[in-house]
Amino acid sequence: MNKKRLLRTGLGLAVIGVVAYFFYRALSSNWDAISDADVSWGWWAPAALVLFVIAVAVSGWLWGRIVARLGVAPMPASESIRVHFSSWLLKYIPGQAGFVVNKVAWGKRRGLSRLLVLISVVYENVFLLLGSTVPMLGILLVARAGDGEISYAVWFAVAAALPLAVLLHPPVFHRIVNLLARRTLKRNVPAEYFLPTASAWRYQLAFLLPRLINGIGVVAIAVGVADAAPSSWLPLVAAYAIAGAVGIMAVFVPSGLGVRESVFVLFAASYLGLEQAIIVSLAARVLATVADVLIAGVYGLLTTALRRQPDIDRAPAATERKDVQDV
Repeated sequence: MNKKRLLRTGLGLAVIGVVAYFFYRALSSNWDAISDADVSWGWWAPAALVLFVIAVAVSGWLWGRIVARLGVAPMPASESIRVHFSSWLLKYIPGQAGFVVNKVAWGKRRGLSRLLVLISVVYENVFLLLGSTVPMLGILLVARAGDGEISYAVWFAVAAALPLAVLLHPPVFHRIVNLLARRTLKRNVPAEYFLPTASAWRYQLAFLLPRLINGIGVVAIAVGVADAAPSSWLPLVAAYAIAGAVGIMAVFVPSGLGVRESVFVLFAASYLGLEQAIIVSLAARVLATVADVLIAGVYGLLTTALRRQPDIDRAPAATERKDVQDV
């Protein structure tokens, strides 16, 4: 084994070790809390587990569609989901840089521009964060209006609808990204690396789907654990989406550990009561962590299948853009 391969193997093992450590910490701490609450696991646990996995797969598929739309060759759904799964598991490393680096490294093997892959990840995160905040906070605003008490945080977040329109307007988005690219990469971003306005809005709407799937998963938990009333289901979906967005932005916390739960409890306590909201948040964290085990298993299966096609990661990108329809 040469030095380069040895270094690559050692680095891979180190990354796996770090991820496993934070994964164990996330699972064990919340499992102990759930055990103390004496939660009886029922139908809702496997239902939420499956939904959490599907949500990540849908996000990966949509990211692959963006790469195909910006790039020059179609991207199989199995490959985009596989790459996204591997990047997703790296979220346990604080800083979440591994999520981006993994996709950029994949793009290099595929012969794709590093800049193109970075732009695709920027779009992915913008769509996820905006989809997880602006419409969801609007839902909470409407849901809480009847109480006559709307927190300043909700009003402030609803005002974030303006950045949504601004970021999805190509000239403004191009200018912002070009400024960052010139300062970091010392180059401008080609115009073809940006989505047209209509496409951007379609993808923004499409990225609501994984948020909704995740939300349905947490509603299943809330119904099973806290007997949540139907009137609370939509606000709970919104609360979980917002909590997930805040967890993503907490970049120095592995997988948003503790941050997501705190934000969810803040919004969900009005509908479930404080104690039940805490239990639901802990159960959701445990199941989301276990879902990552399933994601790792699916990633292994997809990688094994794709290795039977040895050129899948080394094939250069085509030189002409293929027609890739938007979602």
